[in-house]
Amino acid sequence: MLKSIVGCCKVYISESRNRSALESIERASKLYPLAPIINKFQDVAYNRVGYTLVSQLGPSGPCHLANAVLAMVKAAFDTIDFEVHSGTHPRLGVVDHICFHPLLGASLDQAATIARCLATDMGSSLQVPIYLYGAAHEEGRTLDSIRRIFGYFKPNSSENQWIGGLKSDCLPLSPDSGPSQVTSAKGVVVIGATNWVDNYNVPLLSSDISVVRRIAKRVSGRGGGLPSVQAMALAHGEGVIEVACNLLDPNKVGGERVQEEVESLAREQGISVGKGYYTDFSQDQIVSSYLKLFQERS
Repeated sequence: MLKSIVGCCKVYISESRNRSALESIERASKLYPLAPIINKFQDVAYNRVGYTLVSQLGPSGPCHLANAVLAMVKAAFDTIDFEVHSGTHPRLGVVDHICFHPLLGASLDQAATIARCLATDMGSSLQVPIYLYGAAHEEGRTLDSIRRIFGYFKPNSSENQWIGGLKSDCLPLSPDSGPSQVTSAKGVVVIGATNWVDNYNVPLLSSDISVVRRIAKRVSGRGGGLPSVQAMALAHGEGVIEVACNLLDPNKVGGERVQEEVESLAREQGISVGKGYYTDFSQDQIVSSYLKLFQERS
């Protein structure tokens, strides 16, 4: 019977089209079988892949979760060049975002400690600037505040795409770990610790990005819409633009409520809306999948 506490890490890598690179990253994770990948979400239009890893968090000894993530990041840097990357999802580096979440019996402080340790190891061993947010940062800095400083949300191409690496070697914000200058082939990494976050995307059948951006703003808490919801409009293939949402408190505002709000706002503009989708399992499903895998291995 599983008695240890359990933690989770989500790793978002700026690549989904290079099969050999993804295979290398996944081989690296398998060196740490006690921190298995529970879910993989691959999006070709965004050219982005998200991995969800789960592991027991022991009171002492090696942290399998952090070790597995570090190995995956190293493999990503070895096989992906940020300068030649392009996609319709914003990103700050080859490894765009890493977030730790407490699950079964774990605390946010424990997740934050692992995030800070990983940031220190990654910054020194891989020579990449690291930025901390959430509980991992001493002042609780938010993820979106870091991204805004870097101009994350503004496409650098006329086709609503993000193409190539960061345009300057000089960083607009001092990193929490790693070098003070960025390597264009790697970019920077943002690492945080928060309670569970759901990602829910709603496709709109439209090619008018400005209209969908206004809808996304009205959906988001920042724009006076749904509390604890962050939203942005992203092109997602021919004639489709998604309202991509972070649900910071999914127990209060979930995907169903977001779907209703997007449909209502889109109706005002005469835009058809498709059924939204989650990019990961729910927190309960993640725990259930891990426990089942753990029992099969015992």
